Amino acid sequence: MRIKSARGGLSNYSAMKWQPIATAPYNVDLELAVIDRLGTHKLVFPSRRIPVGWLKSETDEWVEVHPTHWREWNSLSPS
Repeated sequence: MRIKSARGGLSNYSAMKWQPIATAPYNVDLELAVIDRLGTHKLVFPSRRIPVGWLKSETDEWVEVHPTHWREWNSLSPS
């Protein structure tokens, strides 16, 4: 899967493959991918799944998204 980075370029991560959102674990820092009318994008901050949705990991703010894919958050991953 190819995902647009925050800088607008495309990234192809072979080391950490994207997983379907239905398999996302709870209470773990995750990188999320979202598909909208402009294409597929990744969020630029770690998120945590909770029973009623998603929180921004660093602030516990509610994140109103409908992600399609996830992978483990790795702050050292290239954009």
